[in-house]
Parts: sequence; structure tokens; C-alpha cells
Amino acid sequence: MRGLLVLLAVLVLAGCATSAVAPRPAAISHIVLIKLDDPSRADELVADCDRLLATIHSVVSYAAGKHVEAGRGTVLNDYDVAIYVGYGTMAGYAEYVEHPQHVELVQKWGPVSQITVRDFLDPTP
Repeated sequence: MRGLLVLLAVLVLAGCATSAVAPRPAAISHIVLIKLDDPSRADELVADCDRLLATIHSVVSYAAGKHVEAGRGTVLNDYDVAIYVGYGTMAGYAEYVEHPQHVELVQKWGPVSQITVRDFLDPTP
């Protein structure tokens, strides 16, 4: 019985020591934070992003949503909607920028109260 308990403890501890690495979403990440003139339209903007951006061929990863209050003072809350779009290549990013669906979204929703855009390269996607 004691041997079985020791074996079980070893297996449990081995399982805890093994940690999976989270997948990297894309080589190039495009992050957009938007403050709307009318925050009540945030759901509409997210729905338009889902409809227009997520279906562009060069987009390899995507998410859009409203700000969530996490109760952390270090998390900025100066935006209503955040959009994440990932691309496999710079050519894919360029295709996205010129794509009619992206252009349609920008034309419908611009100008906004405030927009912050950040792009970064993950050298090991």
C-alpha cells in the first residue's frame, strides 16, 4: 500500500512539474485600443470587427472585445474596445491594411475619440 501511495505521489508531482507552453498566436501582432465618442456603441463595433476583420484571408489570429474591469490599478481603462489581429508575414499585414473589409470598417468607425495602435514582431512564432 505504501509503495502505491509513493508511486501516486511521484506521478502527481511529475504532472505538476510538466508545464505546457502557451501557443504563440502570430509572427506579427497588431493591437488597437479605441475610445468611442459614444461608448454605448461598443457592442456594435465588436460585431463589425468580428464580421469584417476576422474573415480576411491574411489574418491568422484575431480577437475583439470590450474593456474588462479586472480590479487591478495597473490596467489602463482608457478605451472601450480592444482589437487584436495577427499576421504570419509583413505581406499579410500589408494585404490586411488594403483589404476592402478593413477599409470599410475604418470608414464606418473613423474618426473616434481616441485610437492607440501598437504593432510588434514575435521572432519565434
